[in-house]
Amino acid sequence: MLENADAILLARIQFAFTIAFHILFPAFTIGLASYLAVLEGLYIKTRNLIYLNIYNYWLKIFAVAFGMGVVSGVVMTYQFGSNWSVFSDRTAPIIGPLLGYEVLTAFFLEAGFLGIMLFGLKRVGLKLHFTATLMVAIGTLFSAFWILSANSWMQTPVGYSINDVGQFVPDDWLQVIFNPSFPYRLVHMVIAAYLTTAFVVGGVAAYHLLRDNTNERARLMLSMAMWMAAIVAPIQLLAGDLHGLNTFEHQPIKVAAMEGHFETQKGAPLVLIGFPNEEAGRTDVWLEIPKLGSLILAHELLGEIKGLNAWSREEWPPVSIVFWSFRVMVGIGMLMILVGGISLWLRFRKRLYESRAFHRLALYVSPAGFVAIIAGWIVTEVGRQPYTVYGLLRTNESASPIAFEGVATSLAAFVIVYIFVFGAGIFYILRKMRRGPEAVESEPPSGHPIQAAGITPAPSVAPDRVIKGG
Repeated sequence: MLENADAILLARIQFAFTIAFHILFPAFTIGLASYLAVLEGLYIKTRNLIYLNIYNYWLKIFAVAFGMGVVSGVVMTYQFGSNWSVFSDRTAPIIGPLLGYEVLTAFFLEAGFLGIMLFGLKRVGLKLHFTATLMVAIGTLFSAFWILSANSWMQTPVGYSINDVGQFVPDDWLQVIFNPSFPYRLVHMVIAAYLTTAFVVGGVAAYHLLRDNTNERARLMLSMAMWMAAIVAPIQLLAGDLHGLNTFEHQPIKVAAMEGHFETQKGAPLVLIGFPNEEAGRTDVWLEIPKLGSLILAHELLGEIKGLNAWSREEWPPVSIVFWSFRVMVGIGMLMILVGGISLWLRFRKRLYESRAFHRLALYVSPAGFVAIIAGWIVTEVGRQPYTVYGLLRTNESASPIAFEGVATSLAAFVIVYIFVFGAGIFYILRKMRRGPEAVESEPPSGHPIQAAGITPAPSVAPDRVIKGG
């Protein structure tokens, strides 16, 4: 029995390791695909080569990140059959079609237009190429739609019945797809992807501005990235609050762990810093704001908030992991809002491109979106424990009859292969980012549809002429 429990723990670690790698690449490419569509659309509208130059620069990075996302996704889904066969069998009538719909919509759309997007700029008409870029961007959003629908159903299962062999079968596909938590998770994740990409673009721009603050391409990239941070980061705070209220309604135990509340109380405080003690059933609080927890969750100063002690300990998730991951995610979100606010102030003062201190800040926070996404995923998935299908199918009932040695060997192999394969891909991406967009040739060749139409692309101009107000 002990060996089986250890094997399940290793299987969970292996899945966490592979999905942590996988989630980073699609999150980046979702945002980057939309950014590329915006850049090409602006080039078509203005005929300003600066947009085409930046497009070509980020297109190469997108291609590598997209490829690594596909590969890591294939490896991740392999484990459904190898390590989690009981889960796969029980949920196949619901999870299987949802993942199949992703293939039929997202993958087919991306596969049909990706080649044109990557290699067709000098071979097809500009509008056709823009259509291909737009279709790839839409495909990444379709992928997020179906994956998050499947994951959300596991968090808030509805629209199902259980057949004679114990499988979950759909009764109402609309309820299954648009389950109670799905809209909130979809909005929260897509915004997170856009913010992650914006801070990467802003960080790369800041790096090159630190080397040469007259670099017009870096200036434009920083300007676009900081507009996204200033406008969208506060929207993410609102989306996160709505998502939290939905979780409070459907998964109150998860929220109790997130907030570090062990005792049910009215007028619950917001614990900013504390150390949950699961054995003692309390949180050793270092810093809290009285009654703010009830105001946020119940929208009442004296609203009642259930604590973990209201449930059996067998229902508790790992409290400390959920508690601290939530604070990392929220802390980074507040940092993003701060950076966006500083950028607005510097823009108003016309110092956005001259402030070296801000450029260093933008460079240092450029990976913050990835950290926030991982932390948010930990809150979502670890907070769902001890279930794979919340309230219905326990994790220890979902695993394959696997041996400890087999899982340990495959986990070690995954770690070694991932370090070499994805390490090389990440190294290449960082090398491309360091090179900068100024090294990319953007001039359309002779015979390109633009030239054939007698259109002369406008020369690059400084970004303060492209975007009014800097």
